[in-house]
Amino acid sequence: MAPSSSSSVTPKTTTSKPNGFKRFDVVSDHSDHHYVNNKNGCCGGGRVQKKIMQEWKILEKHLPDSIYVRAYETRIDLLRAVIVGASGTPYHDALFFFDIAFPSDYPTHPPEVHYRSFGLRPNPNLYASGYVCLSLLNTWPGKGKEKWDPSQSTILQVLVSIQGLVLNKEPYFNEPGTGNRFGCEASRAYNEKVFILTCKTTLYLLSRAPLNFKAFTAAFYRQRAGVILRACRAYANGRVVVGHYKDEDAGVAVTKVKRKFVASIVELYPQLFKAFQGTGASLEGLLEHLTVETRYPTPSKPRGECIVKRAFDRFKTILGLGGSKKKTKEGEENENSNKKNDNGTKGKAGVAAAAAAAD
Repeated sequence: MAPSSSSSVTPKTTTSKPNGFKRFDVVSDHSDHHYVNNKNGCCGGGRVQKKIMQEWKILEKHLPDSIYVRAYETRIDLLRAVIVGASGTPYHDALFFFDIAFPSDYPTHPPEVHYRSFGLRPNPNLYASGYVCLSLLNTWPGKGKEKWDPSQSTILQVLVSIQGLVLNKEPYFNEPGTGNRFGCEASRAYNEKVFILTCKTTLYLLSRAPLNFKAFTAAFYRQRAGVILRACRAYANGRVVVGHYKDEDAGVAVTKVKRKFVASIVELYPQLFKAFQGTGASLEGLLEHLTVETRYPTPSKPRGECIVKRAFDRFKTILGLGGSKKKTKEGEENENSNKKNDNGTKGKAGVAAAAAAAD
């Protein structure tokens, strides 16, 4: 779907960092777009074109500094957006790209959105296949205003929802049924996994950034390289919980870290270092390889398992099946005497003891 002239549909652009990159702009090359072969969106009439132009104006005026969008001169049914991961989340200082397609009956039906995942799943709502699970897109059950409303919903709402509701500080709880008393520890472990996947995403982006965003991606990570590498060092050494790095190092370890998480960071760190060097980033004061000073914790058993074990040990004591490893002389004599008894007598005595204890 092509407009009659670019001047009639291209809104005034706005600029923002890094390096004056425009938050919204119209470009020509859409050849690597996920929906480039989707012809459904090209069949809409003038009403659909008018609505898309309204969306362009909304994006041009109201995009936050952390979201950038590109539209296309000859395919106005397509958009590409990049969202900057927010501080205070395991997605901080990273980029997340989404390809968007307007259906031919827009806005009767919501847009199609594809996450450029590189085969990774850094969030319960963002699948490795690129599928985006969100009520506003009608790809997840929702009620009332949570779902797409043709008279009110916009692309801007979709992007802000992904940034705030999906790429949040505790993505583990995005998955239904995870809000239980053991959830906090599981959420923390999930954030560690997410951070590793985010670092891998960064490496992929630096080697094959989407068209029209290559310069932006390089400039973005050139500015954030030092922060990301220092965060890796702080997380691996247990100086701060994943997602809470503030561009400063605490002096001592304050949190436990798991061996697998540390091993992953140690492996990724030199790859990140080299990739950031390629952007021209200033890495003064940073070593090419990560030094880990923390001690690994002994994995703790779930609290519920410990409670069951204590109850079982107590029951064994009542039945005479447990006790101290040190044996008194009298105890040894009793043990030898018991060995002479048959198993049936021993079993009856144990049951009787249990019944007496229960009374």
